[in-house]
Amino acid sequence: MDNNMSTYLSLILPSYNEMKNIKRGVLNEVYDFLKEYPQTWELILSDDGSSDGSKIALKEFAKRDERIKFLENPHRGKGPTVSAGMLAAQGKWRLFSDFDQSTPLKEIYSLLKYSDQYQVIFGSREIIGAQREKEPFYRHLMGRVFNLVVQILAVPGMLDTQCGFKLFSQEATEALFPKLHVYSGKKERRDAFTGAFDVELLYLAKKYKFKIREVPVLWQHHATNRVSPLKDSSLMFLDIVRIKIADLSGKYPNHD
Repeated sequence: MDNNMSTYLSLILPSYNEMKNIKRGVLNEVYDFLKEYPQTWELILSDDGSSDGSKIALKEFAKRDERIKFLENPHRGKGPTVSAGMLAAQGKWRLFSDFDQSTPLKEIYSLLKYSDQYQVIFGSREIIGAQREKEPFYRHLMGRVFNLVVQILAVPGMLDTQCGFKLFSQEATEALFPKLHVYSGKKERRDAFTGAFDVELLYLAKKYKFKIREVPVLWQHHATNRVSPLKDSSLMFLDIVRIKIADLSGKYPNHD
């Protein structure tokens, strides 16, 4: 790639102990897609302090192409790991996507259709046209209840804040991610809790009046032992309350 060319799309893949997915061929799948992508791109592998060998595998994979970068972070959770990757990116548009590729990368075209009108565009499993595959009932129920709470307390009108497939313009990225407070990443974690950092991002996007669009996407369930429905739902609910308190107490500065 000509280093003088501006990057159109940055793809950020956050990882934490992802050897199962790496062995499943996820990185090859992502790279195969990007090699055929018609615009300039970069891939940022942003790791959240993995301890299962993922870091070694990711570093090795990054050697394949100068457009692939490995970013090593302390274990502070998904929010700070995504944030580090998004802010290190150079793209005009920056997408973060779940490492397991629950939403296939081809769905980026569905989001980019709205790039001339919106600055924050995110995938949704809840609006008309979305598709869910192989999702256990308890996960669907947990998501619906959580989304209802989110709409009441934080971002009314957004039906699915938790789908890990979100696209931000360069301007929105640089304005929103540094302002994260609840998910600022100041403390290291011992667990793999994802939390409600998506909610805080969308809350800030709405607060600072960025144009936001929710777009139906395909979502495929991949089994994981990281989700604890009762514990995670309780912690995420508390974080939504913390977001509201942070705003009321002036923790989010004015946007220029």
